[in-house]
Amino acid sequence: MCGIVGYIGKRDVAPLLLEGLQRLEYRGYDSAGVVITSPKATGLKMVKAKGRVRDLEAKVPARFKGTTGIAHTRWATHGAPSDENAHPHMSDDNKVAVVHNGIIDNASDLRAKLVAEGVVFLSETDTEVLTHLIARSQQSDLEDKVRDALRLIEGTYGIAVLHADFPDRIVVARNGSPVVLGIGDKEMFVASDIAALVSHTRQIVTLDDGEMATLKADDFRTYTTEGTRTTASPTTVEWEAASYDMGGHDTYMHKEISEQADAVDRALRGRIDDRFSTVHLGGLNLDAREARSVRRVKILGCGTSYHAGLIGAQMIEELARIPADAEPASEFRYRNPVVDPDTLYIAVSQSGETYDVLAAVQELKRKGARVFGVVNVVGSAIARESDAGVYVHAGPEVCVVSTKCFTNTTVAFALLALHLGRIRDLSVADGKRIIDGLRKLPSQIEEILAQEAEIKKIAEEYADARSMMFIGRVRGYPVAREASLKLKEVSYIHAEAYPASELKHGPLALIEPALPTVAIVPDDDLLEKNRAAMEEIKARSGRILAVAHQEQEKADRTIVVPKNEDELDPILMGIPLQLLAYHTALALGRDIDKPRNLAKSVTVE
Repeated sequence: MCGIVGYIGKRDVAPLLLEGLQRLEYRGYDSAGVVITSPKATGLKMVKAKGRVRDLEAKVPARFKGTTGIAHTRWATHGAPSDENAHPHMSDDNKVAVVHNGIIDNASDLRAKLVAEGVVFLSETDTEVLTHLIARSQQSDLEDKVRDALRLIEGTYGIAVLHADFPDRIVVARNGSPVVLGIGDKEMFVASDIAALVSHTRQIVTLDDGEMATLKADDFRTYTTEGTRTTASPTTVEWEAASYDMGGHDTYMHKEISEQADAVDRALRGRIDDRFSTVHLGGLNLDAREARSVRRVKILGCGTSYHAGLIGAQMIEELARIPADAEPASEFRYRNPVVDPDTLYIAVSQSGETYDVLAAVQELKRKGARVFGVVNVVGSAIARESDAGVYVHAGPEVCVVSTKCFTNTTVAFALLALHLGRIRDLSVADGKRIIDGLRKLPSQIEEILAQEAEIKKIAEEYADARSMMFIGRVRGYPVAREASLKLKEVSYIHAEAYPASELKHGPLALIEPALPTVAIVPDDDLLEKNRAAMEEIKARSGRILAVAHQEQEKADRTIVVPKNEDELDPILMGIPLQLLAYHTALALGRDIDKPRNLAKSVTVE
């Protein structure tokens, strides 16, 4: 959930590491640190600071020179945010420094043994255990010292290690937390995210779980934690450094909301087949016979990806007539689920590295299930471990709060549902109808974004609310859930989502003037049912903001959204609620791109 950056070469390393950390700030963190050395140095030099990267930068002395180094932004798990708990962690002989993403499950037992042997700990972190284990190894080379330590570790890790006695190398390892190598010209980089690399190189190697690497200025080699050499071929990253800039916007969240028309167009490009009123999804590797053998679809994701999966499940049921449902991956992997060979499992993740989703994929694969991935990051762990899948092509998403990736994921599910539907029982006419609707999406998104000034006024009206309720029926309910999450994440206003049909079964007790309700009211066969729910709220003096295809008489305010096909309406109805959350947070002075306590890519449990 935090960030790793490392470099070895000829350049002055500290500015490179600090720049890399700045590019990883979006991931969420509470402290940062850097350690450097060089072939001519007499040891390691380290600076750490609680707070932002700028606080670390202010502490770095002028004569902080070196050509090799590792750096880190920490998101607290073991121990509160502090200078002492910040990474890197140094051994008591000041020879070994480690940065670590993940959680060491048996850290307490290992710490107790090390303390009994006389080791003095300077932090509360689990990572410091690993540092001392490496330092106390009797092996003669750094790779074997790291391997010795990892044999004692239970849990997840992405690590980078420096040793004063081996200033010509960085050793890295991965198990459950991403590690990416960047290949330069007589220089090498390492990071937990390609965002830290793309301004210097677009040639990358992504480590697999159980894999290690040694980086030298002019070379690298990869091998398993058991020592067996592996073959790693660099791939070219399609995203450029400019993709991570704000592009004139005040925040990344605003930029990414505004990019959604182009992002959706990119997701559709080259995939529509007008001849057969269907779509081409080259990564599926699913022929017609296999598609017809699917008896059920189970979608697994976390947070926003789970909500996109809820919308996807409805689309698959409606268009392909295959029973489908979505479930939080974090729950699925712990309930000993029945794994059915006739079920298609779909793993959804923006980063492609979400630990709970990845662990569910690995468990499903172990049990012989067929797993597809729906991810944004090419070459990510979930993309590699899935049998096949669909890239959503949203482009880099920097803000912790997901917007354009959510929208593109729902579009990807619409494409998948259409593909499966046309193989099964969806008519040519209905296929054409859905294709026409998909083609309208970019221009309709632009229509919604053009209402931003009015949505901003509405947000300012509701910014004083201490709590809000979101309601919807069937297609509208997943939209309500995602909108509720967006408001919580970025504004810190408590919000809950309920099916509108459930109001009378409990939530109606909460209705009062101080609790605004946001009602998702698509113009479909449930329109009158939704209007009845609004009647119930108004009868109890509740305030209502409707998101609808036409003005709603019972609502105090209505945001009118362009009408598309019924099945595709949820894709559009969430977009104005992203703007509502954004402008509510802006009115409250929140740190929009880096909400408190949250991280972009959740790579721990």
